[in-house]
Amino acid sequence: MQPTIVFLRHGETDWNVEGRLQGQRDIPLNDNGRGQAKRNGKAVLAAIPDIAGYDFVASPLERSRETMEIARLAMGLDPSAYHLDDRLREITFGEWEGFTTEELRQQDPAQVAARERDKWGFLPPGGESYRLLSERVETWFAGIKRPTMAVSHGGVGRVLRRTLLDLDPHEAVAMPFPQDQAMLIRDGAASWI
Repeated sequence: MQPTIVFLRHGETDWNVEGRLQGQRDIPLNDNGRGQAKRNGKAVLAAIPDIAGYDFVASPLERSRETMEIARLAMGLDPSAYHLDDRLREITFGEWEGFTTEELRQQDPAQVAARERDKWGFLPPGGESYRLLSERVETWFAGIKRPTMAVSHGGVGRVLRRTLLDLDPHEAVAMPFPQDQAMLIRDGAASWI
């Protein structure tokens, strides 16, 4: 039986608002993102009163760490009492990081079209595919032995949801992943908090 996982996507950043591919760039939260993190912390505590007994882990990128610390503070927990795991870093878009899809479409329409045809397997220049990201995230998940709250990124959340719920890979990476809700995976089913 798999342990319960509470997964939070980091709160909003200015690059999210602009539609820029952040990947592994270290972009901070904006004010709305900080509010989302606080909201998520309160909502998780209300839904899971024993959350303090969970393991807490975050991506080492600033936006995930800040989200974790704000959420833990909203839960009445020590904001610094969590650990980092590099396997929870966002997918890297390589040379595409910092660009919007529209900017990339103007620069290299063939590559953007190739990505739109196979978002799961597409490898951006100098970057990583969702398939490769999935392998990285699966090694993290295989080591989880206890209920865990993780704060990471939209790409990581999509491949984790695909793995745990046995979804079609192409469908999973196209699904929205909100920043103002927490995903609860328990007993083989996912719900939003």
